[in-house]
Amino acid sequence: MKQRLQELLRLTQMQLALFIREPEAMFWTFGFPIIISAVMGFAFRRGELPPSRIAVLPGAGQAELVSALEEFPHVELAEVTDELEAKRSLSSGKLDALLIGKEADGKPILFIDADRVEAEIARLRIELALGGPRDPAATIEHPTGNGSRYLDFLYPGLLGLNLMATGMWSVGFTIARMRQKKVLRRMLVTPMRKSSFLASLFFARLAFLALELGVLIAFGAWVLEVPFRANWLSFFALAVLGAAAFSGLGLLATSRCQTIEGASGMLNFVMMPMWLLSGVFFSYERFPDVLQPVIRLLPLTALNDALRMMMLEGRTLIEIGTELGVLGLCGALSFALALRVFRWE
Repeated sequence: MKQRLQELLRLTQMQLALFIREPEAMFWTFGFPIIISAVMGFAFRRGELPPSRIAVLPGAGQAELVSALEEFPHVELAEVTDELEAKRSLSSGKLDALLIGKEADGKPILFIDADRVEAEIARLRIELALGGPRDPAATIEHPTGNGSRYLDFLYPGLLGLNLMATGMWSVGFTIARMRQKKVLRRMLVTPMRKSSFLASLFFARLAFLALELGVLIAFGAWVLEVPFRANWLSFFALAVLGAAAFSGLGLLATSRCQTIEGASGMLNFVMMPMWLLSGVFFSYERFPDVLQPVIRLLPLTALNDALRMMMLEGRTLIEIGTELGVLGLCGALSFALALRVFRWE
């Protein structure tokens, strides 16, 4: 019995030593959760309850409503003029509540998203500012139309996240596996050019892109009733450009990696800032203004913004030119750099 316990103790010590000596395991066990917690805590920081962002659309009684809300603490008024744009801001979390004019009964219409706690806090503050909760001062409505729900904001972000993950992993993992199995070393003696080899990885990724998008869009439209107002050809062109940008990043990140574990660490290191900052699950406008220019330069931010504008608003390729430029520049630069740093061995 004593011998068996000693055996178990030595084996356990060995496993602990192997774990501690593996930087990637240490990072994903301790570092990554801390970073996630810090970033999410920074975006949704709480000391006192933050002010509610409320907009009042122009119309009957606007001046009176604005005056009452300005005098109430913990309310931050946002300037809006277009009702459709204001409702989109409400669905994305940029606004906590939206007030529209006054009805025949003298009460304004209050739009809030019932799925968000911040919306309920905003409603209570508005009720207190305008007359008290016992006699509701506004007619409450919840946005239910396609394009106005949080789910409609979320789904394009999940599509962008999928395009990033599959683009980078499919390319990066292939390179790392071929290098670890010594396949790339054998290609060194062939007349094949690096550019042709790296480009072939991207085109292989495209082979499944149409099927992937078709399944995801069909599920979103038919099952979740997420609107799809984009032109199909324009939408596919955007997806190809997004796939190219992230395939290029995957090539660059794994150009020198010798093992699958090393490639995994590099890919996660590149993707992690975009997971946290690029507005997949909540609006990146929650972060401080000083970070906004940097966040907008991230390729996943550009892709998510472009997907939302196309799917929910029906924007054309010309109208999302800035986002296309960010994706195109990212893809071209990463592919060019990957060509310079890539080695067969």
